[in-house]
Amino acid sequence: MNRQVSRLSLWLLLAPFLLWILLLVLVPHLQMLRVSFQVRESWDTLEWGLSQYRNFFTESYYWRTFVRTGVMSLFTTFLTLLVAFPVAWYIAKLARGRSKGFLFLACLIPFWASELVRTYGWMILLRESGVFSAALQALGWADGPVEMLYNDIAVIVGLVYNGLLFMVVPLVTTLEGMDDTLVEAGYDLGGGHLTVLREVVVPWAMPGIVSGCIVVFMLTLGSYLTPILMGGKDSAWFTQQIFTQFITRFNWEQGAALGVLLLVLSSLMVWLGLRLTGQSLRKVMG
Repeated sequence: MNRQVSRLSLWLLLAPFLLWILLLVLVPHLQMLRVSFQVRESWDTLEWGLSQYRNFFTESYYWRTFVRTGVMSLFTTFLTLLVAFPVAWYIAKLARGRSKGFLFLACLIPFWASELVRTYGWMILLRESGVFSAALQALGWADGPVEMLYNDIAVIVGLVYNGLLFMVVPLVTTLEGMDDTLVEAGYDLGGGHLTVLREVVVPWAMPGIVSGCIVVFMLTLGSYLTPILMGGKDSAWFTQQIFTQFITRFNWEQGAALGVLLLVLSSLMVWLGLRLTGQSLRKVMG
């Protein structure tokens, strides 16, 4: 009787999570996969085929945008790691007392606002009448207004900013569990800063690094607002192609195929990242 009650309690606790996975993840993705194989001959006639996927490989703009988005997402993830690692190290190992909580809160506060608000904030800073342009003119480094928006650098800046917290949190969590004596032992054995970082700190922090990189890469790959607003209407980002197919052209079959391909790319990159770093998904998520 007690065992049955325990099982019932377990299923009741898991029910919201299982329903969320089933109704909001599995069912929509399976439906998108089904739609991607539909071929609409007319409004009344549907057939099945691979024409949407053939369009992707035969239309150079599709697959070039696809590759470009993947490469820029990887580069953005790498830059986010470079920026976040020193911040996480300082918070986890150097900050003490209230300063640790204050620094962590400083990383968290920008995310109290939505991605749209944060992106508009960067647009105000980078536009030709913005703060940075005015500062360059005041210092005499520019003769007139400087437009810093609507290019790849502006897009990467916005994406790194939006992904920073999701890299800092797993790194701080991992680095806080590292014994300081390991670092001291590395220096006692004659290792320099780079050697200790490479041989001691990075291996210990690898689960946090991989976890943060997975989250940031997937968020960057699927981002829509930041590339469009900071890169301009001509920004070649794959999510824009999906949006165009669904909303502008009402071509749900082609949009579903592009969405499936984006999902395949993100899953493949996560799998490759785990294999190359020797990590398991259970260890990284833990």
